[in-house]
Amino acid sequence: MTLTLILTRHAKSSWGNPMLDDHARPLNKRGRKSAPAIATWLRDNGWLPDEVLSSTSARTRETWDRMGLQADKVCFHRRLYHAAPEDMLTQLAGATEPTVLMLGHNPGIGDFAQRIVGKAPNHPRFQDYPTCATAVIQFNISDWANIKWQSGVVLDFTTPRELLE
Repeated sequence: MTLTLILTRHAKSSWGNPMLDDHARPLNKRGRKSAPAIATWLRDNGWLPDEVLSSTSARTRETWDRMGLQADKVCFHRRLYHAAPEDMLTQLAGATEPTVLMLGHNPGIGDFAQRIVGKAPNHPRFQDYPTCATAVIQFNISDWANIKWQSGVVLDFTTPRELLE
């Protein structure tokens, strides 16, 4: 059996209101276009989540909302707000569904992506994981509790810029 992780960084957020706490920042115009573009790409390729594990920030919530996808389980975890890769691995190990979309922030999500795959894809943006970048990663395991570093195989990776050009 295989399990699939859809690893998405939140869409581009706004810095327009300096009075807002970082956790409360919404998406900007570009981010509001990027999230649905990523969702269309996922839908067109048949990669739809059964479970979502997301940071509690306004920008991750809005990214998920604007993606317009459905999932059996959607969980927002404060521990995923600017989470370190180890914390992300712990959260993922508790997942129960076969396809999980994890929505988070850099630098943690980019570091997590580097460490969870056996081989990085030949893509110039995988290293820096720009906003709304999304990787689809497959694991040859039957239970998320058995996930290990460097065990994933990247099926695909894209950025909104590629989809919106």
